[in-house]
Amino acid sequence: MLNCDLRTRLARLFSLCACVLLASSPCSSVSAQNAYPNQIVRFIVPFAAGGLPDTVARIIAPQLEAKLKQTIVVENRPGSGGGIAAQAIASAPADGYQFIITDNSFLSTNPFIYKQLAYDPKDFITVAQVAHAPLFLAVHPKLPVKSIKEFIDYVKANPGKVNYGSSGIGTLHHLSMEALKADQKLDMAHVPFRGTGQSVPALLGGHVEALFSAYPSLSGAADGKQVIILAGNGAKRSGLLPDVPAIAELITGFDFASRIGIFAKVGTPEHVLSLISSKVIEVTKEPDVIRRFAIAGIEAAGSRPEEFRKVLAEETRRVEAAVRAANIQPQ
Repeated sequence: MLNCDLRTRLARLFSLCACVLLASSPCSSVSAQNAYPNQIVRFIVPFAAGGLPDTVARIIAPQLEAKLKQTIVVENRPGSGGGIAAQAIASAPADGYQFIITDNSFLSTNPFIYKQLAYDPKDFITVAQVAHAPLFLAVHPKLPVKSIKEFIDYVKANPGKVNYGSSGIGTLHHLSMEALKADQKLDMAHVPFRGTGQSVPALLGGHVEALFSAYPSLSGAADGKQVIILAGNGAKRSGLLPDVPAIAELITGFDFASRIGIFAKVGTPEHVLSLISSKVIEVTKEPDVIRRFAIAGIEAAGSRPEEFRKVLAEETRRVEAAVRAANIQPQ
């Protein structure tokens, strides 16, 4: 017979072993997964406040906070073509508490226009596409055109006489026009500016005759008949301007709309990626989010990681072709 003291010690030992086994069991692992997120989640934006990715991040963050029951902080880290933000994610633990929210350019465009990148594109994985924002082809009223076909015909009849502006070399504003030029064999001169804050006023002043820009940058001028909007650069007509045709109706496969998505560091746990993706998709269906997106010229486009990867791959092929057509030399 065991004495009372020995029985008590054995009982304590069995209890300790049971706790150890429980802690290492699948149930414990599931519990740890269910605990995510248990600290602040950070969305790193590689552009200054007020830009498209920043706007998207700040619209969805409060809604996502409510669903995750955790604080989400949006941080702007502009510079180096997205390199500073990308480096921040690449150097952080792959624990699901840091994401980059941006357009696809840091993966689809930058590798073709920069000789050296401050980050390795292979370090990132898609989480969810949040939205897309078409750009619109607008012309100065001095051009005698009212449609995309008339614009193309006019440029062909006046080679070298039409100047077009952009928000900078390698931007979608630039590549959209270069893709149009290449497909239709148009002869136009490119005048790059530092963002739409310079390019749109140049169009209004007649210093350039055409450009691609986001609708919010053009809406006031369009209402005032200072510019004429001819077409959108997305895969189909935009809900923002349903009466304006998409260039894709003329050129099959034409699609240079800006896509804003969430990316994570490779190695981020699958259960985290799945949770963030599913919650972001839910957020993009919220009426208030859709309404605020529309005001900013953005359209919701929630998609899961595998769908977003396919979209990114297709965009990269189109961008590479446009870069080659424009003969852009990596800097």
